[in-house]
Amino acid sequence: MNPKKDIRQSSPPATNRVDSPKPQPKATILQGEILGINDSETDSPIGSFDFRNFSYPSPRGWQDADSKQFSLKNGQRELTDEKIGMAYVATKFGDVTGDGQDEAFVILRVKTGGSAIPQIVYIYEWRNKRPELLWYFRTGDRADGGLKRVYEKNGDLVIELFGRDRYIFDQMETKKIVGDEQQLCCPTHFTRNVYKKKGHRFVLEGKRLTYSLEDKNAEPEKNMNEKRLEENRESRQ
Repeated sequence: MNPKKDIRQSSPPATNRVDSPKPQPKATILQGEILGINDSETDSPIGSFDFRNFSYPSPRGWQDADSKQFSLKNGQRELTDEKIGMAYVATKFGDVTGDGQDEAFVILRVKTGGSAIPQIVYIYEWRNKRPELLWYFRTGDRADGGLKRVYEKNGDLVIELFGRDRYIFDQMETKKIVGDEQQLCCPTHFTRNVYKKKGHRFVLEGKRLTYSLEDKNAEPEKNMNEKRLEENRESRQ
């Protein structure tokens, strides 16, 4: 007698499901425009000054216990347990005072001991055969308000920061607005702001414009922070 054959179909072997990786934001060369050749030369006397070996005022929060300024030697100031480190990055030039002579926009990087890239920009004019400080400000870190570019246009100072609706208030970059969560490595937007020199100050002029880095054809959004606050007020009514 022939034994019965088991005619039940065996289940196919189990397979491990592999989910497709989520698309990641495209990396941006964060320092590309700062290190580029645009605006890096001038015929004005300030163009021959050595900003790699010079003393600068320390921004609030990063001052030494015994001094309110620091000095670079060959473009460096080493990080220690007691003192913040600094490094020269680049100098850009443009006439933002209307005197017919270019000013210098000196960009330094703060050495934090980690991967953060906060920076400080010092703006100097040439007076009495030496640089004289007009203004300085500190930026955020990469996508979180980091410096994209600083330059002159139509006699005004233009500052571009990574992130949505970012701008300089007094000497510090503003806090991020609600909803501006981005990976530090990979900014998706930047904000362009125009500053005009009035007396001894640089004053923000016009709208704060937020541009998309992913959609070059998209129209910029204006003053996003005020828009978000208005939307929040309306939603609570």
